[in-house]
Amino acid sequence: MSTEPDKEGLQALNDRLDALKKSQGPKARADEHYSAANQGWRMVTELVAGLGIGFAIGYGLDYAFGTLPIFMVIFTLLGFAAGINVMMRTAKEFGEGQAAEAARNEKDD
Repeated sequence: MSTEPDKEGLQALNDRLDALKKSQGPKARADEHYSAANQGWRMVTELVAGLGIGFAIGYGLDYAFGTLPIFMVIFTLLGFAAGINVMMRTAKEFGEGQAAEAARNEKDD
């Protein structure tokens, strides 16, 4: 009885495994391109998150210092501005993606 493995059998098994891995490779995702509704919800979520975080920070500072809701108003406005900024960045990203897709489709025609 030999302790050495069958090299030809192992190579054949390795070749079969490689072929099976290639046939079971990752499939193209159908949801890679976001729809306009998904982009809209993303932008709304970003705005609400900015408002909520600004409100929470302002409320926490007002509670800690025992002040009138001056920090709450200031940080809510800052959160709103930050949310608008992020929304604009998302809209720019979405527009660039749409322009690239249109250029790609035009080039294919």
